[in-house]
Amino acid sequence: MENKDYNQIYNEYKEQSQGQAELEANSPQSGKEQIVAVRKNDDGDLIAFKTESGRELDYISALTEAKAGKLAHVDVFHKYGRDILRSEPDGIKENNLDNLPHF
Repeated sequence: MENKDYNQIYNEYKEQSQGQAELEANSPQSGKEQIVAVRKNDDGDLIAFKTESGRELDYISALTEAKAGKLAHVDVFHKYGRDILRSEPDGIKENNLDNLPHF
């Protein structure tokens, strides 16, 4: 049986994809606006979003636009009986919705 270093293999995989993730995250997506700031409630939940054009979207509006493909670098997934907006899992912590500046 072959002796594999699973940690090393995974770390090499992450390093190879990191550069591509940064390229994709920083490239403009045609016709899509990027979220540049967020608003949180007292519990730390995201409740509103500001786009690069200055538009402010409540959570439901942002979900609707994300589902329609109008927002860049975000995904919508269904969990706990509801739709949830999240950053694309690109491995870059700085562009996660939770880490964006507040407005």
